[in-house]
Amino acid sequence: MAVERIGEVVESSSSGFTVECYSLYDAPPLGALVRTLKGPVYGVNCNVYTAAIDPARRPTTMGRNEETEESVYQSNPQLSQLLRTDFQVITLGYSDGTNTWHVLPPAPPRIYAFVRSCNQDETCSFASSLGFLPTLLAGRIVNLDEVIIASLRQLAYAHSDSQAFLVRAGRELVRLMSNDTQRLSILLGRLLA
Repeated sequence: MAVERIGEVVESSSSGFTVECYSLYDAPPLGALVRTLKGPVYGVNCNVYTAAIDPARRPTTMGRNEETEESVYQSNPQLSQLLRTDFQVITLGYSDGTNTWHVLPPAPPRIYAFVRSCNQDETCSFASSLGFLPTLLAGRIVNLDEVIIASLRQLAYAHSDSQAFLVRAGRELVRLMSNDTQRLSILLGRLLA
């Protein structure tokens, strides 16, 4: 069975990477666990954006005389060739073929590395240990707390007892964030709501 790839790495660093999707608007949800095929390197989707392929050519309005957004794309089939959807990933771990490590990999993913969403079994296996949480909490992105909440919810959906996973994750957050009680209180309130 062929693995369904969603895109390729177009920027890469030790702490994260950017993936260009093969299909417009086809990024995984915010917080979803993804992986490179080789390596593999694991991470969570922390930002999705769609823009012009040519940064010098900003998209302009095209739907003044159209009834629906879909009809804009039907009337302008070239748009799928002029726009791209990318998503950014915070790296949370890697596998050496035998073990999965919840630390940054020895080397970042290669440019053009194939990327796919993790299936339910991979997601459960990766999140069986919450060792990735310190790396996630240390992320240097805008709206980090939103990504933390989204990723823990996405990971919980993969578990048969999602509430038990969220409670376990909440306890680990308490341990890791005991010196930032205000932020912790907000995160737990929103995560367990």
